[in-house]
Amino acid sequence: MKKVLLQLAAYRKWANKLVIERLRELPEEVITKDMGDSFGGIQNTLFHLLESDYIWWDRVHLKEIITAPSAEFKTDFKQLSAEVLRSADSWVGFIEEASENRLQHVFEYRNSKREACKQPLYEVLLHLMNHQTYHYGQIITILRLQGVDKLPATDFIRFVRSSKRG
Repeated sequence: MKKVLLQLAAYRKWANKLVIERLRELPEEVITKDMGDSFGGIQNTLFHLLESDYIWWDRVHLKEIITAPSAEFKTDFKQLSAEVLRSADSWVGFIEEASENRLQHVFEYRNSKREACKQPLYEVLLHLMNHQTYHYGQIITILRLQGVDKLPATDFIRFVRSSKRG
């Protein structure tokens, strides 16, 4: 299981970098424009991804009080994008250090509705590694709707092919 999780974490980090590098080339109005999607647009979608990372980080570290990122990230794209990349690195490190027993360990946490949940750590990590894939699809669609070209291809198979060459 650890090998799969490490590969997914590396893929996630790679996809984060591709998408954020492209976003950094675009005018601020493209990133902040409210497109009426799940979170209102690209910047808010990235903020959601970061907030999810923070919340799950606290849960898997068995913290009683969950801390979400400060609201300042929501309005500063440069800082927000840097923190998304840093967070991806943190999850890679977390998985690298985790033993197989730790990954199989069933832990209890409370979801956003304060309901008690129990599941193995590896299931949470699979969710977390996959979560961004869905939202990056939304980001790419928002960019396409705004007429942006040169969109990054973040399919897992592209990551696998590129990592075998390099």
